[in-house]
Formats: sequence, structure tokens, C-alpha cells
Amino acid sequence: MLAQLPLTPDPHWSRLDSAEGTRSLDRHAIQQAGIPGATLMQRAGEAAFALLRQRWPEARRILICCGGGNNGGDGYVVAALARQAGLSPMLLAMTPQESLKGDARTMCERAADVPQVNQASLPAALRGADLIVDALLGTGADKPVREPLAAVIDAINTSNRPVLALDLPSGLHADTGQPLGVAVRATATITFIGVKQGLLTGAGPDLAGALSFDRLGVPVSVFQRVPPAVMSPNPSWLSALLPPRLRAGHKGLYGHVLVIGGDHGYAGAAMMAAQAALRSGAGLVSVATRAAHVGAFLTRQPELMVRGVDTRDALQPLLDQASVLVVGPGLGQDKWGQLLLETALASGLPAVLDADAINLLAAQGNPVQRADVVWTPHPGEAARLLQQPTAEVQRDRFAALRTLCQHTAGTVLLKGVGTVINDAGDQAPILIRQGNPGMASGGMGDVLSGMIGALLGQGLTPREAAAGGALLHALAGDRVAGRQGERGMAATDLLAELPALINGQSMA
Repeated sequence: MLAQLPLTPDPHWSRLDSAEGTRSLDRHAIQQAGIPGATLMQRAGEAAFALLRQRWPEARRILICCGGGNNGGDGYVVAALARQAGLSPMLLAMTPQESLKGDARTMCERAADVPQVNQASLPAALRGADLIVDALLGTGADKPVREPLAAVIDAINTSNRPVLALDLPSGLHADTGQPLGVAVRATATITFIGVKQGLLTGAGPDLAGALSFDRLGVPVSVFQRVPPAVMSPNPSWLSALLPPRLRAGHKGLYGHVLVIGGDHGYAGAAMMAAQAALRSGAGLVSVATRAAHVGAFLTRQPELMVRGVDTRDALQPLLDQASVLVVGPGLGQDKWGQLLLETALASGLPAVLDADAINLLAAQGNPVQRADVVWTPHPGEAARLLQQPTAEVQRDRFAALRTLCQHTAGTVLLKGVGTVINDAGDQAPILIRQGNPGMASGGMGDVLSGMIGALLGQGLTPREAAAGGALLHALAGDRVAGRQGERGMAATDLLAELPALINGQSMA
């Protein structure tokens, strides 16, 4: 996880940038701040070389693969610095020096004494390298990678050598986080001036490896001129979300969450959502489930108010008492689930829709359009809502998020690596950069839906509740992973972490 990102006026938030936004920052740094492009390129190469020496101090034989743009220019700076430091760099130049332009050509000329290899000798050079520096393609890449670059990227990926990528792994789309046919799989990436949004969602985190950031001395005034494309909350935001509780406060002030779900065989989903709502600060939590499950719920968590419900009339008294609904965990897609979903939506109460609630509405092809509803689909559920393949959702998660917000007129939390959140307004989307692969296990989404319901009940807007719940969820998962590792993590492991986190004891 990248802990520190570029500046915003609010210390609780960090910014991410699109490829175009990063180019705008670069232009403003040159034109308004008066930093020559060659200076920025030199600083990028110096930052990359410093990371190289810190992370791989024993590496001496370094193969630097340079493309024809400014990204290649950064690579030539690294090559020259490696030569000056007494290392043994080698250059693979994909564009002849005479075809290079501007600062990239200047840096290439400064690295003239670095030995070069060609594609024919590339396999031997890869075998002999201690480290590969990827400076082939930068943020301007937006078309499928063609030969001969594709072959070079394939060779890098099969070399079994560590790779340091400059700015972003070559072939990764800076905005979507998807490979352009083929992309370098880096061990580490150092990105410059702006952190590209695609590095933190989709395939970006896996391709980038350990991510570092250097703003290259660009002043704060430059960042103020260019709006961020995406916002990412820092852990400190959790403590700023909710005000201190009143000494004279009572449970009725903090929301009454009603969890609706738990069909036969799926009681655990509704149980986890209800427990998560309780541990996330809800004043009261009720559950509408199958009658056969009531005893198990009360044995596991006696603070819950649990009712067996089979009809509209049985559900209505619970709806009359609730302030927020969480509908979907273990709901099933049979008549019972459909009946409860229709009755819940008819109440007009603010709601979190998850799992089978989403699947049922997607099957109808006419989703609810309400600003007080939070939708929490994973990519497959999002694809069903949009009636398109899951791969299309993952191809551009930000575009899918925009369409879902328009489709539902509500707040949407699109799950996955780099969970993204927004509503139908005109604010920048939110990306959650915390979390870990251990959270890829059953029940995690049920816990998340309960957290969001609790935050809605405590007075947050749907957008705040969705983002706050996702951040709380991710930080809890990171705490569990820090204590016991990623493999074997269960959704219920997160529950014990929630009170400390929501009370401001966040991780740095």
C-alpha cells in the first residue's frame, strides 16, 4: 500500500491524477513554476536511481530499457548515473538517438558511454542482468502495445529478474489500470509528480509492485492549479467523520439499522452484516430473517433484535422502527427474498443494497433510482446491473462507476482492488487504496454492508458512509493481516478491529 500521496488542502485526503492531469501538472511546473523540463527529467532519474540503490544495493549489472519519449529520457538519466557510480549499466534503446527529440535526446547524449545491446542480444543481456529498469512507455500509452515493444515486454516478464519501472509499468493504462494487451510486471515502481489513478485499481497494483512517489520538487501552487481526477482518503479521515458523542446521548441518536436477509442456508451473511453494524457504532440493530435462524442469532450476539419474518405484514413493524436498511446479505433470489426486498424498498427508508438485493433488481432490468440508496456491487454484480460482460466493467472501472451512478441515481461502491465510490453528483470519485489480498474470502462484503448501514444511521451522507465504511473495512483487514498474515483471514476476524478504528485509533 502506498502510504503517502500528493498534496491536497485537506490533510485527510490525498489526490490521484489521470494521464492528462499529470501532463497538466508537468506543463504548469515548466511554465508557471519555471522548472525546465530537463530539470524535471534529471530529478526523475535521480529519484529512481536513489530508490534503485536503496532497494537493490548489491545490483551492479543493470539493464535499462528506454523508449522514445520522456519516459525513455528518465531511463537515460538512470543509465548515466549508474555509469558515474561505477556500476555496469547496459542500454536497450528502442529508438535511435537521431530520432529522439528535446530533453530525451539530451539525456541520451549524456549516456553515450553506456554500452548498448540490441534485440538480438537482449536474451543474453537479460540473463546477465542483476536488475532491469523499465523506461519504455509512459503515461501517453493508450493503444495496444505493438511489436517490437511487445516482444521486449514479454522477454522482461519471463526473465525472472527484478524490475524497477519508471513512472508506471510499460503497457499499463495510466487511467484504467488495465494492461494494453501486454504490460511489464514490475517488482517496484516509482511514479513522478502525480500518482496515476490506474496504479491503484484493476491490474495496476499487481503490475506496479511496491509503489513509491516523488513529486520532483514541484511546488504546492502547481497542484492547486490542476483539479485531482480521483480522491483517496487517509486513515485520519475516520476520526474526522463522526463528532464526539454527547455525554447525554442515547441509543436512539445513533441509528436503528435493520438487516434483511439470511434465507435458508445463508444465515451467516445476515449475522455478519448485523454484527458489523453493531461494532461500527449503530445504536440499535434488528434482523429480519428466517424463523429457524432466530435462536442461532441470539446465541451468537444477544444484543441483536431478531425476528422471524415470512410475510409483508410481519416485516412492516420492523420497518416502522428502523431508520436505515441493509438489504441483501444471504437474501437469496427466491420468492421470500423478492417479497422482503419489495416491501423494504416500498418503505422509502435509506438503504444499503448488497448481494442478492442487487441480483434481484438486475434481473428486473429496472433498478431503483434514489439518492438515499447505496449500492455495493462486486464486478460481476455490476455487470449484471449494466447488462454487459464482467470484463467490460473491469476494463475501465471508473467508466463503469460513472455509468452505474447515472443508472441508479444513487451512491455506488464498486468493489475490487482499488474500490471506487461515487454518487450521481459532480464530485471526483473516491478510491480506497488500503486493504490486502487476504480479504478475498467469503463474507467480507456482508461485513462491509453492515458497516455502511451503521454509518448512514449515524448521520453521514450516502457518499460519506460508503467511503467511510470501505476505508474502515480495508484498515480492519490490514490490521488483521499485520497480526496474523493474509492467508486464512475470515470476515469475522475484522469485527474486533472495528471499535478501535472507528474511535480514531487508525493506523498511520
